Amino acid sequence: MEEDAEIESLGDAAYGIFEIFLNRGLKERGRYLFERVESNEDFFADFKSIFLEFERDYGMLADALTENFESVEALYENFRAGEGVIPSKTHRMYWIVQDAPEKTASPAPAGPDEDDKGGKWLVFADAAEADELWRKIRDATAANNLGIWAKVSTAKALPESDDNRVVIYVSTADWSDEKDVMEIREKLRALGVEKRIGYKRNIETYQGEYSEGGKKVTYYSA
Repeated sequence: MEEDAEIESLGDAAYGIFEIFLNRGLKERGRYLFERVESNEDFFADFKSIFLEFERDYGMLADALTENFESVEALYENFRAGEGVIPSKTHRMYWIVQDAPEKTASPAPAGPDEDDKGGKWLVFADAAEADELWRKIRDATAANNLGIWAKVSTAKALPESDDNRVVIYVSTADWSDEKDVMEIREKLRALGVEKRIGYKRNIETYQGEYSEGGKKVTYYSA
């Protein structure tokens, strides 16, 4: 039983790492994963080539993936069905992340850093509206027309969450650059985010501060 849990855990880790590897490889070959899936493109040749690179560099993780999916073809069809692209169809990862390719920032900071100037707008959406809203925010981010990165929660429920809404983070490089922060807020409004939302600095996130019992942890609200 313990051994099965370890295999499952390795498989989950392998999946997340491969998804990042895949997206990077597909972009280097012309287009992101989401662009290929949403245009119904047959990209198996590129997919298989990228998997073989992954297998060469991360043999144990590749083995864990094929153990879970039985074949490269089955893994490919899993992505073609929307896993890792559409929030409501993603059940193997907690988050889908999109970087702005021409802006420098890490979508997953290494850890607490009091000098970190980053922060993010917090957008909450009902599940029925989240897929379309994420598509708009993702596309704007990928086109360098929004923040430095964005990410969205998926159908794989976070263990500690009892909120059924989907959350989208839209990150900026510097919370003290109010002009930039508010310009991004206006762009979000143009994408359909009209209700008042809050902006949280990474500093508060690192310190584990969350809105509980009326406590305010957002730095801006607009």
